[in-house]
Amino acid sequence: MVDWISTPGLTGYEEAVSFMEARANAIAAGEAEECIWLLEHPPLYTAGTSAKPADLTDPDRFPVYESKRGGQYTYHGPGQRVIYVMLDVGARGRDVRCFVRQLEQWVIATLDSFNIRGEIRPGRVGVWVVRDDKPLTAAGQKPEDKIAAIGIRLRKWVSFHGISINVEPDLSHFGGIVPCGIAEHGVTSLVDLGLPVTMDDLDVALRRSFDLIFDKHAGSHLANCDN
Repeated sequence: MVDWISTPGLTGYEEAVSFMEARANAIAAGEAEECIWLLEHPPLYTAGTSAKPADLTDPDRFPVYESKRGGQYTYHGPGQRVIYVMLDVGARGRDVRCFVRQLEQWVIATLDSFNIRGEIRPGRVGVWVVRDDKPLTAAGQKPEDKIAAIGIRLRKWVSFHGISINVEPDLSHFGGIVPCGIAEHGVTSLVDLGLPVTMDDLDVALRRSFDLIFDKHAGSHLANCDN
């Protein structure tokens, strides 16, 4: 069983971290079910374990929180669906690389519900979309924008932190950081791509595609990494 929680309004970052840490500990102890938590944050920046100070280009713009998740700087704010993923990776194959691939494929399957082709790029964390509607780059290539970020942490083989997908955030808010340390590419959202998608629409797609990627039976999860 996976417990799905959806919190309306804006949830403070420190409150969210406290909940995740407590829930991860309870899952590891066998005292709570796994959990997917859907929420939005007020505007803020988080610094992952690989964050470089120079990538915080406007440190006074929004609150900045040190995060122990993997990755670099990222933005959270209204209009962005944050998906905190508290799953027992130990019971799901004990393969962190496989688990991250499953998170990526979950995002891609969800985007496919809206006829958006999400793609993974070696050396670039997150999920990307090719922009056919923009001019070619100076190198003659189609530009690519990031639509989803992924950053997790494990404690006793239970994951927390997770995914953010841009539905309709203020994309100018990403200007205070170098998102995930990648300066040569942009950021987009479902609405920026011309789709009138709501947060509820995305949540329905997330739940529908979850079982396609994360098989209900823990012993089958490793096989999904070959997909």
